[in-house]
Amino acid sequence: MTTLKGKTLFITGASRGIGLAIALRAARDGANIAIAAKSDIPNPKLPGTIHSAAAAVDAAGGKGLAIKCDIREEDSVRAAVEQTAQHFGGIDILVNNASAIWLRGTLDTPMKRFDLMQQVNARGSFLCAQACLPHLLKAANPHILTLAPPPSLDPKWWAPHTGYTLAKMGMSFVTLGLAAEFGPRGVAINALWPRTIIATDALNMIPGIDVARCRKSGIVADAAHAVLTRRAQGFAGNFLIDDAVLREAGIADFSGYAVDPAKKPLPDLFLD
Repeated sequence: MTTLKGKTLFITGASRGIGLAIALRAARDGANIAIAAKSDIPNPKLPGTIHSAAAAVDAAGGKGLAIKCDIREEDSVRAAVEQTAQHFGGIDILVNNASAIWLRGTLDTPMKRFDLMQQVNARGSFLCAQACLPHLLKAANPHILTLAPPPSLDPKWWAPHTGYTLAKMGMSFVTLGLAAEFGPRGVAINALWPRTIIATDALNMIPGIDVARCRKSGIVADAAHAVLTRRAQGFAGNFLIDDAVLREAGIADFSGYAVDPAKKPLPDLFLD
């Protein structure tokens, strides 16, 4: 399979950034996409809403469905999943993209922020998978793709921001467990992570990043597309890196993804 035409994707946090980029890449194939996110009214600090994202999906050749959904709320997630399945006649793919970030040490991490990260990242990914799996198990080539790093217990990733690392690795361990449980039942459950820092609005949370040394979100979107068009059977439990996926697909030149091709890209967190 080389196209996502006619496939239905449920993408969390897809009103902007990497989630929107993945949605638009699938839309160019003619996919159906549920934009499940909290942003239903414009925010002056962060551009993009579920409505603008769904309109962009339509304009790109897909069919967008804007759904206001807080993945911390079980009822909200289950209602959004059912609305998607009824609207499009099923669900083929879940992309766990929504994530909360706070790159501070223990003494500078309010418990409210700690709780938010655990609820959105690990718990949210688990809940969305739990809600989507009954539909995925009926799909022809079902995938769950989570934006999470390879699991690591290296203290250098834990010391600077234990709360965030715990939440992000939680997504990785959820992937590991679901892949072992549902991979044998034909669901491709994998994780994808960027080799370099990606230029998105989330960078506003990280002071001192040189945006010119980042890559554009298109590299993650193209890698996700390459993963989601693979045969699901027997393809689970992998922790994939965006440029490695594309290299395997025959792409060797990544300069087109660079914000500034003259500058060496900054490596992302959690990768040695």
